[in-house]
Amino acid sequence: MYLYPLLVVIAASSYGLVSTIIKLAMRSGFSASEAVTSQFFFGFCIAVCIFILTNRTKLSFNGVKILILAGVFTGLTNIFYGLSLNYLPASLAVVLLFQFTWIGMLISCITKRKFPSRIELISLIILVAGTIPAAGLIDVDLSQIPFQGWLWGLAAALCYSLFLFVNGRATTNMNTTNRLVLVSFFAFMMSVVFQSPEVIWNGTLFSEGLWIYGLILGLFGMIIPVFLFTIAVPKVGLSMSSILGAIELPIAVMVSVILLSENVTSLQIVGIVTILLGMSLPTMLTRNILLIKKKVVQH
Repeated sequence: MYLYPLLVVIAASSYGLVSTIIKLAMRSGFSASEAVTSQFFFGFCIAVCIFILTNRTKLSFNGVKILILAGVFTGLTNIFYGLSLNYLPASLAVVLLFQFTWIGMLISCITKRKFPSRIELISLIILVAGTIPAAGLIDVDLSQIPFQGWLWGLAAALCYSLFLFVNGRATTNMNTTNRLVLVSFFAFMMSVVFQSPEVIWNGTLFSEGLWIYGLILGLFGMIIPVFLFTIAVPKVGLSMSSILGAIELPIAVMVSVILLSENVTSLQIVGIVTILLGMSLPTMLTRNILLIKKKVVQH
């Protein structure tokens, strides 16, 4: 019962590292575009290695249209996210990406043609309530934030929601490593077209040290989340995956405190606890309902 939700939490937690690692790369003199390109290059390389080492069958292209979309939306999510970091502080960029929670639930409602459950709605309200204090945005002047920052941040949230939606559509006759290598390839192609592919051959990637950030980003921003989302989202569903994915924000805040030496306030801690409560609420209530039903049946 808890395995697949746990996989979603681990995947989202992994993705929560991305903004901080990109900011660290920018502090070292690299652009966000170069960092994102290195992410997809190493992500694809790692995916190919995993496929070669674990797969004994030929690469299958069944359902490749879905995987093209998954790769495109993965690529666009990171491209837009990287662009937003050029204009926004890491905390605000994460908050904008966090909007995938309600966007994902909205997409689920539209495609399934039904409203979310009462538990999901209550959980979403709690999550949104904890977002602003968790990111430390109370009493912060946002009037000077460029319009492009807001636009790219929300575009990243939309693409992330669409990635979860597409990834939730199980591809038959294709194993997880097969899907991973194809999704990572199409995501890499997006970076080749729209980012800075020249870093691969002009010496920036290896001789200037970008590979360190690219390897970390490829692992935590590509391989782990795509691999685990591929397994878990079809089992958990888009609405619940969006709720559980909220763990990304607390992780991003905690990592930025550790690696970027950002201060964390008591109000941020309250916000993080609120988000964790909103995440846990559906699972706890569902478990209690099942226990009550079990007791009723036994009596």
